[in-house]
Amino acid sequence: MQAVIETGGKQYRVAPGDVIDVELVDGAEEGSEITFDTVLMVRDDAGVKAGADVSGATVRGVLVDGSRGPKIRVFKFKRRKGYRRTTGHRQSYHRVRIEGVDL
Repeated sequence: MQAVIETGGKQYRVAPGDVIDVELVDGAEEGSEITFDTVLMVRDDAGVKAGADVSGATVRGVLVDGSRGPKIRVFKFKRRKGYRRTTGHRQSYHRVRIEGVDL
């Protein structure tokens, strides 16, 4: 069984046993269970269900740990003015293991 969920403004295709990196989830600690309520589509042996057919579906996951992505360099430059600025950004993520899809 597979599902498409939305969290942190992004969509993920997940199945039980998958490990995904999602945006930080508020109030979550390592080992706690997370429930994703925004399920967009579910695919199982019976076929594909989407829209109103999956209105009550949820996806259960367990928070494995927190991690950080690669550092991204941001460079601002204006020609002939001597203006140059370099900054960096490193996004924090939660690593979640998907336990199951409930319809």
